Amino acid sequence: MKQLWAPWRMSYIEEGTKEEGCIFCDKPKAADARSNLVLTQTVHAVVMLNKYPYNNGHLLVAPKRHEKRLSALLPEEYGHLCEVLRASVDVLVTVLGPGGMNLGMNLGRCAGAGVEDHLHWHVVPRWEGDTNFMPVVGEARVIPQHLLESYDRLSPFFRHLMVQRNEQIS
Repeated sequence: MKQLWAPWRMSYIEEGTKEEGCIFCDKPKAADARSNLVLTQTVHAVVMLNKYPYNNGHLLVAPKRHEKRLSALLPEEYGHLCEVLRASVDVLVTVLGPGGMNLGMNLGRCAGAGVEDHLHWHVVPRWEGDTNFMPVVGEARVIPQHLLESYDRLSPFFRHLMVQRNEQIS
C-alpha cells in the first residue's frame, strides 16, 4: 500500500500559522474569489483550493454554515454537501485526469485538522508516481502547477457543472 505523507505540514500545524477568523466563513464573502481560492459556492457549500496542497488540485469542500460536528448538519445540508463533493470529483477527473482520488475529513486537531471548528472534506487528486524522492531527500514537495493557475483552469468547470446540476451559485 502506498501512503500519502506530508511531513512539512507539521510545522504549519504546530506553529499556529492560522489566519484570524474562519477561512470557510470569511473567504467566500470576500470580493475577490480568485485571490481567496474560492472556486464556487452554493446554497449550502463552498469549494476552495487548499492553500497548502498535498497535490495539484487539492480541494476543500465545506458546509456554508459554521459547524464542527458532522452529526449537527441538517439532512438537506449533508445531502447537498455530498452532491457538491461528487460534482467536485467529477470536475477534477474531467479537467486534471488523475488516476485516483483521496477523499477525507480530519475531525479534531489530533486527527490532523488544520481548521478544527469548521468541518470540511479534502479532495486530493492522485497520479501514479506523484510522490518521488523530493519529500524524502529534500524535505520538499513538488507541486507542478501554481495555485492561481490551478484556480483559472478549474473555476469555469465548477461554475458550469454546478449550474448544470441546477445548483444555486451565490
